[in-house]
Amino acid sequence: MTAPIKAAAKAPVKTPVKASASAPDDGARTGPPRAADGGNAGPAPGGSPGRSVPRVRRGAAALLTAGLVAALVLLALVSAGIGAYEIPVTDVLGSVAHRAGLGGSALDRVAESVLWNVRLPRVVLALLVGASLGCAGALMQGVFGNPLAEPGVIGISSGAAVGAVASIAFGLSFFGNWTVTACAFAAGLATVVLVYALSRSGGRTEVVTLILTGIAVNAFAGALIGLFLFFADNAQVTQITFWQLGSLAQATWPKVLAVLPCALLGLAFAPFSARKLDLLALGERPARHLGVDVERLRLALVLVVALLTAAAVAVAGIITFVGLLVPHLLRMAAGPGHRFLVPGSALGGAVVLVAADLCARTVAQPAELPLGVLTALLGSPFFFWLLRRTRRRQGGWA
Repeated sequence: MTAPIKAAAKAPVKTPVKASASAPDDGARTGPPRAADGGNAGPAPGGSPGRSVPRVRRGAAALLTAGLVAALVLLALVSAGIGAYEIPVTDVLGSVAHRAGLGGSALDRVAESVLWNVRLPRVVLALLVGASLGCAGALMQGVFGNPLAEPGVIGISSGAAVGAVASIAFGLSFFGNWTVTACAFAAGLATVVLVYALSRSGGRTEVVTLILTGIAVNAFAGALIGLFLFFADNAQVTQITFWQLGSLAQATWPKVLAVLPCALLGLAFAPFSARKLDLLALGERPARHLGVDVERLRLALVLVVALLTAAAVAVAGIITFVGLLVPHLLRMAAGPGHRFLVPGSALGGAVVLVAADLCARTVAQPAELPLGVLTALLGSPFFFWLLRRTRRRQGGWA
């Protein structure tokens, strides 16, 4: 019995040693293939593929940023010159340089008045409103963890519409010409506070609860708007309808100055949340383990979104799809990193709205298309294409 016992005792020792010594298949399987997939198997001859992907993304982000800035400058110059009274781009540049004390020359009295009292306030307001809506859309998609979210989900736009419609229907005028704008801004902020308060339970909020509460508040706001329309006269109904369709036709420098503080405050704060939004994309629990106060971050960003959106809606009416499509397209082009996505969405929103406003006032001259209608007409088919594309890539929603 001693020989079999000795053989059995030696067998387990010899077999693993031979297997570990002669395992080229395992080494081939865990080495180069993992490196080709971007794993941590070690350096590859041309550098780690896992490190080359961020370089490509950073390059795409830099190119997109440069392209968006160039497009915004070009569109602003063209939009300032095109209209019923044509002003060449060189004259626009000369007048701006003259006002800035950088040379150039002033235009004649009519051209100077058209440029500085009509065109440039409208261009600057379109830039601010577009940047606010684009940035708000990127923040909302980051907070909700869903690329199809937009500021209207939590009732900001509908709440602002209730304030504006109520001020028109009841003939309020305590702020003069600013009454509609002030009521829309205040109602938009109040609606967001209400949605957040109703969604909070046990000291925290959940994304699903926020969405469902926002849907309920949107429905209630729609009912209130319908009720106000029922009691309004024909002139008030016309004014309400025009406001709801969205337009920058009443742009003035005072309106630009009214929206400027809100836009600058929100746009300045938003990029500082980019890193936390990247961590939140991993999930709430991993983000908490990595030091993110999810509840405080969500509250702060919802307030920033409310500030940006309420200010934009108050001066321009309801303009849809800018905050939804711009961040989505930039995410497809340069990846989901919020360090580019948040400021890039602000630039992209400004480009889209300046271009849309230019089309709105030139396509059907001398008439002017409502800006909100134009963005919806162009945005809804494109959004449908994005849905079909996402569904096809995922192989269905189920």
